[in-house]
Amino acid sequence: MVEFTLWDILRNLLLATRWTILLSLVSFVGGGLVGLLLLFARIGKRRFARMLAVGYIELFQGTPLLMQLFLAFFGLGLVGIDVPAWLAAGTALILWTAAFLAEIWRGCVESIARGQWEASASLGMGRLQQMRYVILPQALKIAIPPTVGFSVQVVKGTALTSIIGFVELSKAGSVVTNATFLPFTVYGLVALIYFALCWPLSKSSQILERKLNVAHRDH
Repeated sequence: MVEFTLWDILRNLLLATRWTILLSLVSFVGGGLVGLLLLFARIGKRRFARMLAVGYIELFQGTPLLMQLFLAFFGLGLVGIDVPAWLAAGTALILWTAAFLAEIWRGCVESIARGQWEASASLGMGRLQQMRYVILPQALKIAIPPTVGFSVQVVKGTALTSIIGFVELSKAGSVVTNATFLPFTVYGLVALIYFALCWPLSKSSQILERKLNVAHRDH
């Protein structure tokens, strides 16, 4: 029987953590880009585009991420298309992340006083110019804390991708546990690694939110 030291266990978990971090970054960046498009559609003047954006957001917010992962991985397989686990995981997380970021950012944009829209319109600015030069710079400051805070949920969401075979931190924990028969040690280390990834993000969100509130009071 092969003996596993604590360092062997930790090394294997840290190697898998790279994929958790990479998947989180891809999901967050990709979801941010899609979410930005949804935001423009959601607050735009075209009724059809607004309805599509609202439908998309409600669909992805109203269904479990686990089900979305199953559909991304097994759904296309039913029609003979082989989807790699990493592609299904990335696609599902990007689409899921986009729905939540779009709503977070919409709330931030709509918190900007209506007078800002009216003042910029009186200067002859079009809708895109208003967003670019007046609304988004102000909304960005408000959006940073909740956006950073939501990134914690993205990191945690990557754990569900193990169910479709993507080998990230939680999946590696299961594999190492089966090899070592040390579930308490392995999953204790997995929990510590997740904490090390998520706590700085959560703390940063709280600090940014406090600074924003202080800036608002000073203003």
